[in-house]
This record gives sequence, C-alpha cells and structure tokens, in this order.
Amino acid sequence: MSDPDTVTTGPAPDLSGRSLFAWLWRRYLSRRLGWLAVAVLFMMLEGSTLGVLSYIMQPMFDRIFIAGDQSAIWLVGFAIMAIFFTRAFSSVGQKVVMTRVNETTAAAIRTDLLRHLMRLDGGFHQTHPPGTLIERVQGDVNAIGGVWTGIVTGFARDGVAVVWLFGVAMWIDWRWTLIALLGIPILVLPSLAAQGFVRRKARASREIAAKMSTRLDEVFHGIAAIKLNALEDYQAKRYAALIGARIDAEVKTSFGQAAIPGLIDIMTGIGFLGVLFYGGSEIIAGQKTVGQFMAFFTAMALAFEPLRRLGNVSGLFQAATASIARVHDLFAQVPRLTSPAAPRPAPKGAPEIRLDGVELAYADLPVLRGLTFTAEAGKTTALVGASGAGKSSVFNVLTRLVDPQAGRVTLGDVATTEMTLADLRGLFSVVTQDAALFDETLRDNIELDRGLTAPDRLETVLRAAHVADFLDQLPQGLDSPAGPRGSNLSGGQRQRIAIARALLRDTPVLLLDEATSALDTKSEAIVQAALERLSEGRTTLVIAHRLSTVRAADKIVVMDRGRVVDEGTHDTLLARGGLYADLYRLQFAEGAQG
Repeated sequence: MSDPDTVTTGPAPDLSGRSLFAWLWRRYLSRRLGWLAVAVLFMMLEGSTLGVLSYIMQPMFDRIFIAGDQSAIWLVGFAIMAIFFTRAFSSVGQKVVMTRVNETTAAAIRTDLLRHLMRLDGGFHQTHPPGTLIERVQGDVNAIGGVWTGIVTGFARDGVAVVWLFGVAMWIDWRWTLIALLGIPILVLPSLAAQGFVRRKARASREIAAKMSTRLDEVFHGIAAIKLNALEDYQAKRYAALIGARIDAEVKTSFGQAAIPGLIDIMTGIGFLGVLFYGGSEIIAGQKTVGQFMAFFTAMALAFEPLRRLGNVSGLFQAATASIARVHDLFAQVPRLTSPAAPRPAPKGAPEIRLDGVELAYADLPVLRGLTFTAEAGKTTALVGASGAGKSSVFNVLTRLVDPQAGRVTLGDVATTEMTLADLRGLFSVVTQDAALFDETLRDNIELDRGLTAPDRLETVLRAAHVADFLDQLPQGLDSPAGPRGSNLSGGQRQRIAIARALLRDTPVLLLDEATSALDTKSEAIVQAALERLSEGRTTLVIAHRLSTVRAADKIVVMDRGRVVDEGTHDTLLARGGLYADLYRLQFAEGAQG
C-alpha cells in the first residue's frame, strides 16, 4: 500500500532552456514589462554610444590630426564629451531600473515558492529536508535573478553596441569586416559542447549547495547531541567534503562559462591579423585613409568586450537554466490533500468526533487497522496505549495531515473530507509535548497574526494559562523575545505559552499530545491546571503515556497496534483488567521504584 500523504506528481520533465525561460517570463517577468522596457531603452542608448564614438574616430584623425583643421576640434571634442555624458546617465539609469526589476522579481518568486511549499503535503516534506528547500528558495532564486539581469543586459546593451559597431565597420569597408569575422566557424561546435557542460555542472553545483544547507540545518538543530557525543570533528569533515565537491563543480562551471569568451578572443585575434595584412596594404597604397582605418580599428576594438560578454551570456543562460529547472520542479509538485469543490460548512459548537473503520498505512506499514471509536461532544476522551499503537496518527487523520485509505472520519455530521482545509483546521487547537514557538516576542507567539487583542481578553488568557505567573521575571514582559524555538524559556513556560495561544484561538476541539510528559512535577501541575481550564466546554482528545494525567477523562480509549481493544472510565478499565490495567500497574510499580 502506498504512502497516503504524497504529492501526485514527480519531478517536472526536463524542459529545454527556452521553455524554462518562457515559463519564467509568463509567470513573473511579463508583469514588469514597463520597467523592463525603460531599462532596455537605457541599455540600447548606452550601447549605441560606442558605435557613435568609433565613427568619430575618422574625422578626428583625418580632419584634426592629419589635415590640421582647427575648427573641427570643438565639434569633435564636444561630440565626444556628449557621448560620454549620455553613456554615464544611461548606465546609471539601466542599473537602477534592472536592480528594481531583479529584486522585485526575486521577491515574488520567493514569496510564491514559500507559500506553495507550505501547502504541499507532509509526505513531500518528509522526503525533502529543510536545508534543501531553503537553498532552493534562497540560493536558486538568487542565481536566477543575477543571471537574468546579465542576459537582458547582454542582449539589450551589448547586442545594440555590437550592431552599431559592426555597422560602422561595414560602412567603412565590408571586406575588412568579413575578414575580421573569419574565425567565427571555429566557435560553433565548441560553443555547443561548452553550453551542455555548463548546464550539467551548474545543476550539480546547485544540488551540492542544497546538501550543504541541509548539513548546516541538521548541525545547528542537533548541536546538543553533537557536543554530547563529541561529533564536532566528524561533522566538520562531512561539511568539508561537501565544500570540496562544491569547489570542484564551481571551478568546472567557471571553465565552461569562460570557454566561449575565450573562443571569441581567438576569433578576434585571427580576424585582426587578416585585416592588418589586407587593410594595411590598402592604406600604404593610398586607397584608404588613416582615419578610416582608425575608425574601423576602434569599432572592432570596442566590439571586442561586448562580444566577450555576449559569448558569456550563453554560459549564464545554461547556469540560469539549472536553477530555473529546480524552482520549476517545486512549482510542478501538486498537493493531494485539497479542499472539496463543493464544501459543506463546519459544524457549530463542540462537535462529536467519530472514526469509523479507519485504515491507514505509510508505505507498506499499517498504522490504523479498522479503528472505530467516538469522542463525545464537549467531553474529554483520552487515547492510551504503547508506543506505535497509532495514537498520533489519529490526530493526523482528524486534521487531514493525512487521509486514510478506508473508513470515515466525521465531526458532528460532517466528514473531514467535506470541509475546506481552512474550515476543518480552524476547528482545532493543538498543544503538543514540543511547543512550537517562533523566534519572535511572546505576544507574537500567542496572537499569531490575529492583530492586537483587546487588553482585558489577553489578560484573561494569560491568567488562565498561568503565563502571568512568570511575566514579571522577564525583562520586557510579554514583549520579551522567545528565542530560537523558544530557547529563552523553560519547558513549562513554553507549554504555558502554547496553552495561551490555544485559549486565544478558542476553537471547539482541543487536541493534547503528551502536553506534560517532559515537565517536572511542579511544572506539570501548573500546566495540567491550565489544560483543565482550556478543555472546559470543548471536545478534547488527549494522548498521554502518564496514565495518572487521564484518570479524570470522561472516556479512555485503549489502543493496540492500530485497533481499539477497550474503552471506558479509569475505574471501569481497572476493574475489568486487560491492557489498561496492565499498563497502569506497570507505571505504578515504576513510580514506586523511582
């Protein structure tokens, strides 16, 4: 049986570079057509100045230096100054506009990609480490933005410059121009080979970068385990190996990108040699002037650098293609768990929860086997059993983090699959053993983008969750930073913040997953009192290994290997004997020994 929580599509097909750029243009760049047009105009203006500059070389040499025409000095001099002023203003303008286009496009890609990734199913995130996804959102998008700027600049500014410069060269002598381009045939096959080489190496480099980010993410998440097991050198060596592979890939990519401009250098050298032999003899014979040759020479010399940059565009194109393909692959992933086309409204008030014949398996591992039980409306139902009994999977099914392969899950009279995901998940507040806090203030962690809460409402929540008990100990009270993953708080304090969040959320269903298992006795008593306040008037499901914490539950459902094997109150189950009584006596014996 397959994993029920996976995306329906695999990696996107290996599209051509043109197709990938067409996708990027349609989705993002076409929205900025106006700004791009302004930037391109600036680039074309900048590029055209080189052609005008090379043209002016002929009157400068023929009329001023050779003929000694004094009146031409002012005309030529001011013309040259105007060229450089135009070049300066157009250069600044295009860089500012392209920076705006680049940054706004990258921001849009990152925002859309993050939003898309957060909507993908849990199965996708189980097979794609956080570091890998961070590198795609950050590194690949950076690579796309920088290369796109280079490509636009290359074709708009350098392309126009080359056209103008070759136009001047052709106007002076078309034969000289053809001779200068004799080396072009040597570029074709090597250029094609270099392009494929760059694309392969660029993709390999991006994949290695993703592995490096994953390694760093795991190191910093597991820093305590690394220290306790003296793994610093081991982890450093693993990271160093990835760095070595990245260096190798980057060097090879750089070689491929530099190869095409290098071939242009060879072509230019061969062309200049031919022009010097042919044109030099014409000048000696008096058929051409020195000014004509200097104008031609200047045009070809000025064309040299734009040609090299245009040659490099091919390598940039291939490098960009690797990053665009990786981002496109992510956008091509489609979540399987979606809202229905014609949803039913969510039930009002605290609903009855019923699982009827629920079957769930991950890959080939059955987790829930025909699970059936009812959690009565407005009451507390506890799920107990050994590890691996399927208790946490019940919560995943209820909130549609996964969908079962068979069976039905209902809240009130509405199946979970009949509601929108937003409506369904809006019914639940969840408090787990590992309270998920963000590196923001305590206020932000409690309110969670709900806007400013009325002071009296917030004060009531803080007192009910026993958060008010420790606020005076913090330097900034409720506006104190929680730290990364709540590291500035103790375990009990983090749990109380999570409970305050759930109280403020004020949903009809409460899910508690080992909410007190990691706390000391004093903290557990405080948190337990807050949880009892939180569960009032709500349909509550509790997962607990400490059976002493669920003695007061209205119903206890005993699970074993994905099935319900018994249910009842604490006293009823103890009197009946069976698995619950065995678990309770075992914990009691362990507690007595401790």
